[in-house]
Amino acid sequence: MSRAAVLTGIGAMVPDRMVDNDEISTLVDTNDQWIRTRTGIERRYWADPGVSTGDLAVEAGRRALESAGVDSVDLVVMATSTPDQPMPATAPRVATDLGLGNIPGYDLSAACAGFIYGLHSATGAIASGSCERVLVIGADIWSTRLDPEDRATAIIFGDGAGAAVLRAGDPEEPGAFAGFDLGSDGAHKDLAVLPAGGSRQRSRGEPLREADNYLAMRGKEIFTHAVDRMAGSSTALLERIGWHTSDLDWFVGHQANARILNTVADVMHADRERVLLHLDRVGNTSAASIPLALTDAAADGRLQPGHRVLLTSFGGGLSWGSTALLWPDVAALAPAPRT
Repeated sequence: MSRAAVLTGIGAMVPDRMVDNDEISTLVDTNDQWIRTRTGIERRYWADPGVSTGDLAVEAGRRALESAGVDSVDLVVMATSTPDQPMPATAPRVATDLGLGNIPGYDLSAACAGFIYGLHSATGAIASGSCERVLVIGADIWSTRLDPEDRATAIIFGDGAGAAVLRAGDPEEPGAFAGFDLGSDGAHKDLAVLPAGGSRQRSRGEPLREADNYLAMRGKEIFTHAVDRMAGSSTALLERIGWHTSDLDWFVGHQANARILNTVADVMHADRERVLLHLDRVGNTSAASIPLALTDAAADGRLQPGHRVLLTSFGGGLSWGSTALLWPDVAALAPAPRT
């Protein structure tokens, strides 16, 4: 019988500092009603000075390990676009801080689709027989990479980390990932980009522009591509595994914008009541958004064992991906409510 990757633990972490829409309105020309109407976001959390992506990843990973009831894994896969530094990777440091020993660990960069890519990578490691358990972490701190005067990005992003423990198991048991659909399109690489620090920007031999230090996005175009790619990927996956939209208990998309998620549901003829929303409380947390949403929903009881769950994501690159599972009986460790 083939080996499957089975979700056995999940945990999440956000920073202490809560930033509501009223505070954002002191930075850019906007207001609470405009932000809620356009994005669905009410607040987000930003890391204090000295707190890194790796710090949040360690805490999320610790909670996921506790949720799974284990203190060891064979591999750490960390999805992030905001590592502690360009080199070395952040994952080995996270593994060390978690006391996991000299196991392999690597960073994976697929923007907001990173967590799904990480699950796919972990599933391959388990299916090959090289790993029995894998810790997958999605973590990003975008607050330090945002132009405080750019309304297109300043109102959207929050910081956070989410993690999941996967173990080898039976393809038919709850928690087993039923399949994946992934894709990318580099022709649209400039729709969301952070130039500073990369070899292309440095190879130009020109002085670093201040704008190069900040994330730049073309929001309207991103919206269209996000809807098309997540709906298409989700549909392709469901057809491959023999599920129907009507079978879904929860549709869990990348938490970027409530209008995007609702539009994807409409395109797929899915019930909007089944769209899991968490972005209102944390904003767009990039690679952390799906595990944060899952942890929160499992902790408060919305996600129940046996629920059929579809996960889908979209990010810069362009990159996108989807997977699905029957939700297992797992104890989710979410961050304590913050005010």
